[in-house]
Amino acid sequence: MSDPPQSDQPQSDPPQPDQPQSDPPKSDPAWLSWGREIQAIAQTGLAFSKDPYDLDRFATLRRLAVRIMAEHTGAELGRIETLFDAEAGYATPKVGVRAAVFDASGRILMVRETADDHRWTLPGGWAETNQTPAQSVTREVFEESGYHVRPVKLAAVWDRARQAQPPTLFSVVRMFFVCALQGGSATTSLETSEIGWFAEADVPAELSLRRTLPSQISRMFAHWRDPGLATEFD
Repeated sequence: MSDPPQSDQPQSDPPQPDQPQSDPPKSDPAWLSWGREIQAIAQTGLAFSKDPYDLDRFATLRRLAVRIMAEHTGAELGRIETLFDAEAGYATPKVGVRAAVFDASGRILMVRETADDHRWTLPGGWAETNQTPAQSVTREVFEESGYHVRPVKLAAVWDRARQAQPPTLFSVVRMFFVCALQGGSATTSLETSEIGWFAEADVPAELSLRRTLPSQISRMFAHWRDPGLATEFD
């Protein structure tokens, strides 16, 4: 994720992080990492191959990925097949955004989701086509909480699989922004049932772990207290 060290860098520069390895992420089971990789190879091959025999082979690979996922998750073959078939073109990670919005008292904005587990999370969602990540996180905050915000810092870019979050079928990268409150008022939506501001010691225990981890919230408080911290990444 970073450029290799340059020979003319001054000695005082911090060491460059290791390059990402191809081994399965530690927080995901090997079968899930391998299944996602097979699906990605199949998807990319189906997008660019012209040879009918190769296309047939890539389609077979996709069916194998479906079987692996269904066998280990208990989900219906047809449901997983539909999800994979909907993916086209070169396979890349999906991009999500999360906002760490702080008020004048140093409290962080959180919302209770209506979908799935009905637990608390930082506001956010998927980045949208034709919007920058900063625009996407601004939109998500307003849609989910009613507040207008301005992103002031990209605090972290984390691979979901390396953050010890519950497994998911697809590879996901999330961008966490520290945001300044600009206005608006607490307003629930179809996606949220409650909105609250919390000091670090009062962050709800009922977190939606598939969306936000306690450690991630802790790092957002750290970035708010020290704006000079470098952006974090895997």
